[in-house]
Amino acid sequence: MHPTTHAQSRPDHPAIIMAGSGKTITYGEMDQAANQFAQLLRARGFAPDDAFAVLLENTHHYFTLVWGSQRAGTLLVPISTRLTAPEIAYILKDSEARLLITSPLFDNVMPDIRSSCPDLEILTVGAGNAGGDFEEELTSHSAEPIDDERAGLNMLYSSGTTGRPKGIRPAPPADPDPKAMIPFVALATMGAGMPTDGSMVYLSPAPLYHAAPLAWCSSAQRLGGTIVVMEKFDPEAALAAIEKYKVTDSQWVPTHFVRMLKLDEEVRQRYDLSSHQRALHAAAPCPVPIKQAMIEWWGPIVNEYYAGSEGIGMTLIRAAEWLEHPGSVGQPIYGKVHVCGPDGEELPLGEDGLLFFENDVLPSYHNDPDKTAEAMHPKGWMTLGDIGHFDQDGFLYLTDRKSHMIISGGVNIYPQEIENLLVSHAKIMDAAVIGAPDPDFGEKVVAVVQPVDMAEAGEALEQELRDYLEPQLARLKLPREFHFRPDLPREANGKLYKRELRDEFAARAAQ
Repeated sequence: MHPTTHAQSRPDHPAIIMAGSGKTITYGEMDQAANQFAQLLRARGFAPDDAFAVLLENTHHYFTLVWGSQRAGTLLVPISTRLTAPEIAYILKDSEARLLITSPLFDNVMPDIRSSCPDLEILTVGAGNAGGDFEEELTSHSAEPIDDERAGLNMLYSSGTTGRPKGIRPAPPADPDPKAMIPFVALATMGAGMPTDGSMVYLSPAPLYHAAPLAWCSSAQRLGGTIVVMEKFDPEAALAAIEKYKVTDSQWVPTHFVRMLKLDEEVRQRYDLSSHQRALHAAAPCPVPIKQAMIEWWGPIVNEYYAGSEGIGMTLIRAAEWLEHPGSVGQPIYGKVHVCGPDGEELPLGEDGLLFFENDVLPSYHNDPDKTAEAMHPKGWMTLGDIGHFDQDGFLYLTDRKSHMIISGGVNIYPQEIENLLVSHAKIMDAAVIGAPDPDFGEKVVAVVQPVDMAEAGEALEQELRDYLEPQLARLKLPREFHFRPDLPREANGKLYKRELRDEFAARAAQ
């Protein structure tokens, strides 16, 4: 199962559809472009394991780069489109990328990039001032496969929510043949239930530079399906895309669900979603009321998994199981999970601890042996930094991330519980709860809230939220302060940049 196989058997079958524009790329066209990109890399002297970086909005060109790199054995480094010029330059230097492929959308950061990385080669998709014309150079190369095809790797960088982003260097593929079966495809079919007959139409509403969209889209194409890529997420446009393209499969994050549920009921019911058979979600714990509302709306097709960019393990729970174990992220389907206390010893069922995955194949953090060592258990297991526990039936529950924990008056407080309640309120679109410096308690609980209607922000809404939270939370967990914002520093992939908020409030306290 590989796009080349599908290009030979069904060259005119759509491989990619851009949801907004409707632009369609067939398997035959994608295969040709991927071969040309592999030829381009070789012509520029790229050997296996050499790195190139990608700073692009959602575009069909992403898959030219993905599948070309998979044939050239190179290291593809996707860069978040949200980052600043210094952050981008850091990743380019740290990954030792020799080439950057970008678009005119990022012309504003290119002068600083050129200054920081003077030897970097740049190709631009479309007219721009950053570098050579990518499409012109691509079409100048042969569409024949290169002679030394081998599997490549993607090196993603952590979101940098607690400091500098770190490159996640995956272990080398067990089989260098680019057409060899990879474990994630087995997880997509036997775990997530994706069909293998080429009938899948997979909707990707998230940015392609993130691990999950890249992995799931690639797997859908290995299986011969059609991926429908949203240029940018919009809640109503997502529903319209499901109807228009008869989407069968999709992948989401909880913030997508929240935004769709906040649509007027008439808008939500306007679209025919009957083709939709499987809706996966992950990236952050989903508030129980939000998940319940989605299952009531879409039916028992809303399935959840827990994993990370590191690829060290995965759990899965289907909707029917979740209704019996609300709040759970399921049971392990890849890797074994251990719940450990501060001393590294495994904890009994029901007790919260740091989660470690035991797996034969583990990555490392590029150029950072200390961070790699910090993530490791003495027994060789690896953690993503999440806190959780198992119930008596062997279902895993996530409590929060270790780095997000608030210590107030010597008591550990996990903000995820408070955030889940806040976003379940009808007037709240998004919420972040952090620990801000406090002279008496060390840290105090602060809620930064995005209302559905910013015009309602003020004392009355604050009191309404306090009244809503008080019966549901212990007093020590109640926010001492509320701050209203028109938006929060959240990645399009659902990750919340709490570090930015913590730094802001720490700076306030220092004044």
